[in-house]
Amino acid sequence: MNVVEPEAIEGVTIKPLIRHCDERGYLLEVARDDDGLLERFGQSTFTLTYPGVIKAFHWHRKQHDLWFVAQGEARVVLHDLREDSPTYRRTQVIFAGEHLPLIILIPPGVAHGYQVLGDRPVCLFYHTTYSYDPSSPDEERIPYDDPSIGFDWDAR
Repeated sequence: MNVVEPEAIEGVTIKPLIRHCDERGYLLEVARDDDGLLERFGQSTFTLTYPGVIKAFHWHRKQHDLWFVAQGEARVVLHDLREDSPTYRRTQVIFAGEHLPLIILIPPGVAHGYQVLGDRPVCLFYHTTYSYDPSSPDEERIPYDDPSIGFDWDAR
């Protein structure tokens, strides 16, 4: 199930999704309880992001994220902030969207963000292991152009 790439970050899992097509359209199973990806379910959230927008970076101390790009195309960028990880300070780029359907499990301590590619909005569903608590949010922000990450958003 996990696609192994040379730049893969420890603990990140990518699950390619299979389309079941017929003359009426297709069916796509996104997340299943027997995938073994989320240790617990907290919340599902949907967001729409306009073409050209970069939403990056943020990370969580305890929460896992499971991302699914349902519409549009996105360049997902992950950066390992975990000092005890064998992939500390590694950056991983994943292209995801309706032409390449997959889900991405992002563990705590891995900064993540994405850029909308093309001229269609990105519709992203994400499932988390904890519900959002506005009084104590498990979310740390890093600017998209942070020099310690050094990602070139203009390169394609």
